[in-house]
Amino acid sequence: MKLLVTGGAGFIGSAVVRLAIARGHAVVNLDALTYAACLDNVAPVASDPGYSFVQADIRDRPALDAALAEHQPDAIMHLAAESHVDRSIDGPGAFIDTNVMGTYTLLEASRDYWEVRGRPETFRFHHISTDEVFGSLGPTGMFTETTPYDPRSPYSASKAASDHLVRAWHETYSLPVVLTNCSNNYGPYHFPEKLIPVIILNALAGKPLPIYGDGSNVRDWLYVEDHADALLTVLAKGVVGESYNIGGENERTNLELVQSLCAILDDKRPKASGSYADQITFVTDRPGHDARYAIDPTRIRQELGWRPSVTVEEGLERTVQWYLDNEAWWRALQTRDGVGQRLGAGGVR
Repeated sequence: MKLLVTGGAGFIGSAVVRLAIARGHAVVNLDALTYAACLDNVAPVASDPGYSFVQADIRDRPALDAALAEHQPDAIMHLAAESHVDRSIDGPGAFIDTNVMGTYTLLEASRDYWEVRGRPETFRFHHISTDEVFGSLGPTGMFTETTPYDPRSPYSASKAASDHLVRAWHETYSLPVVLTNCSNNYGPYHFPEKLIPVIILNALAGKPLPIYGDGSNVRDWLYVEDHADALLTVLAKGVVGESYNIGGENERTNLELVQSLCAILDDKRPKASGSYADQITFVTDRPGHDARYAIDPTRIRQELGWRPSVTVEEGLERTVQWYLDNEAWWRALQTRDGVGQRLGAGGVR
């Protein structure tokens, strides 16, 4: 199968590209190479004869038409997006432009491509989204595929809008789509503005480890390589028109997560004295910070036979070791716009 992956030089997209190539698929990586993209993320597969790269923006219809006509993919996996909540608070326009208008443009290009080819039943448009579209949970309960949408940030609102567009293009034009909504990802190649890489890199640099509020916000953590496996599973076996929630089944408070990272670092690269946990600092919470996310993965487990293979303890240890082993990768990204700065009225996600 030949896949066109949008955002394939990003964190999750590159994991999909690497795994798809490893499994024998041909992959066209279409990426605009904005601040969070890095072609080093796909360097392990860049020389594979089944891999090709197209630098293009999903808002650029002529570029999309040209890429589709040239490469003739069997499926499109749409991961390109602005994704950092704090940046969406400071500059929501880019999120509306890319996540909403970009998805619309890609849908229209994909629909025309599909129709010109005779509307093949095997074609798929796989839209990858987030659990943040569902809003915030209390101490109990979990998000299911039928949970009403209740986005709370410009980022989650833009992703909710893109989800609705994809469903509308299926209902109105019969475009064969599948959708997925995932919990928080982590792992190798995670851009160093998100919580886990920030904690690792700040710890190593002797800087404060910033945690929003009192650290009680809860997230369900999904190892990125497990997520890539789930996405390829949904692409191959998912029912057209359906959505699937992908969770890690690993809920932790932010404080628990940071404490775990500190303990791993204490073991792998101990300080001269004390613990990395001594660097923990509580900072002013960001506006509209959702209290808890949790995914109910029953549908994907029962219908498609998928579940995560990596516990959060295993995944965090692998992630810390990867950052310790790949200093050249993350140092090159630390000079990019906004990295290391306080965004979104306080702290980092």
